[in-house]
Amino acid sequence: MAELRRVTHYIDGKRAEGGGGREAEVLNPSVGRAQALVPLASRAEVDDAIARAAKAQPGWAATNPQKRARVLMRFVDLVNAHADELAELLSIEHGKTVPDAHGDIQRGLEVIEFCIAAPHLIKGEYSQGAGSGIDVYSMRQPLGVVAGITPFNFPAMIPLWKLGPALACGNAFILKPSERDPSVPVRLAELLTEAGLPDGVLQVVHGDKEAVDAILENETVQAVGFVGSTPIAQYIYTEAARNGKRAQCFGGAKNHAIVMPDADLDQAADALVGAGFGSAGERCMAISVVVPVGEKTADALVEKIAEKTRELRVGHSHDSKADYGPLVTSEARTRVENYIAAGESEGATVVIDGRGAGAADAEFEGESLGEGYFIGPTLFDNVTSDMSIYTDEIFGPVLSVVRAEDFEQALALPSEHDYGNGVAIFTRDGDTAREFVDRVQVGMVGVNMPIPVPIAYHTFGGWKKSGFGDLNQHGTEGIKFYSKVKTVTQRWPSGVKEGASFVMPLMD
Repeated sequence: MAELRRVTHYIDGKRAEGGGGREAEVLNPSVGRAQALVPLASRAEVDDAIARAAKAQPGWAATNPQKRARVLMRFVDLVNAHADELAELLSIEHGKTVPDAHGDIQRGLEVIEFCIAAPHLIKGEYSQGAGSGIDVYSMRQPLGVVAGITPFNFPAMIPLWKLGPALACGNAFILKPSERDPSVPVRLAELLTEAGLPDGVLQVVHGDKEAVDAILENETVQAVGFVGSTPIAQYIYTEAARNGKRAQCFGGAKNHAIVMPDADLDQAADALVGAGFGSAGERCMAISVVVPVGEKTADALVEKIAEKTRELRVGHSHDSKADYGPLVTSEARTRVENYIAAGESEGATVVIDGRGAGAADAEFEGESLGEGYFIGPTLFDNVTSDMSIYTDEIFGPVLSVVRAEDFEQALALPSEHDYGNGVAIFTRDGDTAREFVDRVQVGMVGVNMPIPVPIAYHTFGGWKKSGFGDLNQHGTEGIKFYSKVKTVTQRWPSGVKEGASFVMPLMD
């Protein structure tokens, strides 16, 4: 058996071996075996990385915004030049297909491109003559050392969403990526160093809960951004607040797609199959609930979705013919299979059962896929709102159809659900779409768009149990989160002495 490659931390501008004595396996989900070992940082290692970042941060903060922006510009060019390498590495560790991995990288780069506008984004405001001889102005300044704790399902995009605004604002950044697919974040850090980022401004430390708690409890860290499951989002938000830190935490989702009777059902079915089963459903913005309005609509739509679903090809993450690859671990596959069994026992109609389905081919490029973490697409009909496959985030290729009698019932389902990340409506009627957008109680809404992820210069964030914190990711809210406002009220002596005043000063 070949020796496993070793993933490293990234400290002070270079790769660094772990010294904590613990490590974890990095799996290849397509073949079901380990491909690398990643160190799990001790609390002391995390504290040391933070201390080093704190030493590097003042110099980076003193670098003018134009020069910081140029580093990000060079970084974009380098990532584009290495896009194939990064996508293949991301794919083999996560399990998503190579084209999907390219999308992961590109959507992250779009936020970096937005952050190149740092000179404009962080400039303050000025009011001349706010009072007699008084001017008032504000400035945006970095927080200092900040951190991002990012998930396995987007090992390039979410780290870029976090570190881009943080670095543009002049902070030093501690990245704790998922230990399941850790290699791409380290490679991105190397490319940032090559682009001119000073050593120590970006530190990548791998780890588990010990590393997370070290970040949360270290008083030097001023803010923490997180994306992951809702229970962990709640934990990190609570602990960050308890330790006096800003927190921006995004959790799970149960995204609905409402399909009105006037919708183009062929277009809707294509969109829903891609949004429901792409990346094996391991997306927080995946559509997992379809709500057709009216029995006629439901019958026709389920038939079309089933027909398209049966044509899907599941295969190795590097198989160019595969529509999606494996789940990230065997535990993830077991979890999804258990939910399918629960849905069946609770009375939902199993239209297509993905349990027991392996890859379309027995092997790929000479490697057996028999131990890969594959599961076929699953389609349920006649799901009700009390079933666990409706209430819970499954995070797998499972699509549930909940039939609604009318628009009001369809609107109520996503509005009353515990999660409020994303929702979509398919219709040809502008009045219906406008009313839905206005009334639905969900943070991100798509109209004839199955995955309403906003572009980089808008902001991303869900409501209810999908998001914790007052500011969202990327866009101008990302800049606000990783910076603080200082407001100055100034008056230059005019030689006139007015004497002491004991009343609230007025700008007369």
